[in-house]
Amino acid sequence: MTVYVDNYRCPTTVGHLSGRWSHLTADTPTELQAFAARIGLRPAWLQARCRYATCPAPDGVCVHYHYDVVDTMRTRAINAGAIPIDIRDFGALIAARRTAARQTSEALR
Repeated sequence: MTVYVDNYRCPTTVGHLSGRWSHLTADTPTELQAFAARIGLRPAWLQARCRYATCPAPDGVCVHYHYDVVDTMRTRAINAGAIPIDIRDFGALIAARRTAARQTSEALR
C-alpha cells in the first residue's frame, strides 16, 4: 500500500477547525480508506466526488479522491507510513489517474 501526503499546507478554516490543510491520498481509494481508518479519519470525510466535466470517473470514483488533513493529522499520517510529497507531485498523481481513467473509458467503448 502506498499512501501520500502533500506539503500544500493551505491556511483554511472549516467550521470550527482552523489550520494548514494538505491532501492525503493513495494509489487506490480502497488503500486510502484503510489507511485513513488506521489513523482516525472518518469515511465521511473522503472527498471523491467529481465536480468537473473534465474529470473522468468511469467506475464512479473521481480521480481526485483524497482527504484534507491539518498539520497534526499530516504528521500522524507520515508517522504511520505515508510518503511526504510536494504539491506538484500530488498534481502529477491526479494527472496520471486522469490519463489512466480516460484510457480505460476509451477501451470500454
